[in-house]
Amino acid sequence: MFRKTFILTFLGLMMSLFTMSVSASYAFEKSFQEPVTKVAQNFPEKFETASKNSYAIDVVSTSSGEWTFDNAMIGGSDNDAKNGEKSVRMKEKSKLTMNFDIPTGIQQVKLKYGIYQTDEEASFELWVSTNAGKAWMKMGKAIKATNKKLKIATFEVITKKPSRIEIRKTDGTENRLNIDDISIATYLNAVKSPSTSATVQEPIVLISKPTRDDNLALGNPSKAISSTSSPNNFLMTKTSYSLSYNKSKNIANWVSWHLSKAWKGDAARQNNFRPDNTLPEGWYQVTPRDYSDAGFDRGHLCPSDDRDGNPEENQETFFMTNMVPQAPENNRGIWKHLEEYTRTLLDQGNELYILAGTLGQGGTGSNGTTKTIGKNNNIVVPASIWKVIVVLPVGEYDAVRVNTTTRVIAVNMPNLNSVGAGDWKKYRISVDELERLTGYDFLSNVPTNIQKVVENVVDKE
Repeated sequence: MFRKTFILTFLGLMMSLFTMSVSASYAFEKSFQEPVTKVAQNFPEKFETASKNSYAIDVVSTSSGEWTFDNAMIGGSDNDAKNGEKSVRMKEKSKLTMNFDIPTGIQQVKLKYGIYQTDEEASFELWVSTNAGKAWMKMGKAIKATNKKLKIATFEVITKKPSRIEIRKTDGTENRLNIDDISIATYLNAVKSPSTSATVQEPIVLISKPTRDDNLALGNPSKAISSTSSPNNFLMTKTSYSLSYNKSKNIANWVSWHLSKAWKGDAARQNNFRPDNTLPEGWYQVTPRDYSDAGFDRGHLCPSDDRDGNPEENQETFFMTNMVPQAPENNRGIWKHLEEYTRTLLDQGNELYILAGTLGQGGTGSNGTTKTIGKNNNIVVPASIWKVIVVLPVGEYDAVRVNTTTRVIAVNMPNLNSVGAGDWKKYRISVDELERLTGYDFLSNVPTNIQKVVENVVDKE
């Protein structure tokens, strides 16, 4: 009897503890998953209470606050694409600008867009300011409207600073664009776990000052390692860039670097091409003389002009491990033009992650077609040279800021003199296609669902 009573009492106690444990666990989980965003006060903005009957620049009071309409008006005709009675109508180059801040920052902006009546396509961009409109940063890619049926555009902004937005119609044509139902998700106060001091889902803060970031922040595409057990995928890490070196080819598979204005300066080009003595002992060190009379340039993968912050970093770009045999007209023409274009993106408030690499064997230089060069004919001439450029507004925590509207440029150019006078845009491909050709996994630190979208797109800007 005592034994039976004891067992029942013990089982009851265990059930009570289990129930308490489950309840506590559920309470913790519920608190942990508490959302940290909400729709900003007085949004979504539907423009139903506003009136403006001309395109002349003016300030308009709406249900959310005051907006400046520049070459924009409130449209309410049957020809306007709208959800309700009214929407914003924009033409030519025009702007719709918030004159107030969302004080707790902006996590996401959603809006609806369409074409007025039977007008042809129009393009627009979303810009964000975190300093009361003194400076603006573009978010993601331009959006193209092609018909009257409203579509939804989503922009991941992710800043906890007081912020405002501006919508810019950028195509400059007479085609009219309608904008409606602007919704802004903002941050609540950060949520704390009840049992720890850790912050749950701490928002990422968009910063306006460029920084120097990890050259492999978006991933190591070939999983290169710094071990002689992997001689043809050997990881080398320098201040200015990281690279995967191929001992059998005596060139890099790829070079990866981060580029922002923080890396830029006025250091002179050092021009001191030299062997890389950081290669493992016993490995062949390519010298500048290996390229003498070969008919190919010592082509930089990470350009000298991307590392002119100081002389030491510029010197790093002249290691022969950063060089590949490149057709002279290609190097000095089309490839140079792409490098120069890339640096102009910095002036638009962006930072970049860039990878450049080699593919195949056999190129055509000044002396004709060949597969190898060098004193010992042991340096492989690539058949093509490729590049991937990820464009982000200046910020931090970059891998998680890549979203489905992030611009990603991928090119694969034949290593031929004959392409030198051409347009680099002709050689744009998708990242997916470049992965198929190279066997690499680009942007591997970016969430998989985002990779699937951005890597499938061929840049058109």
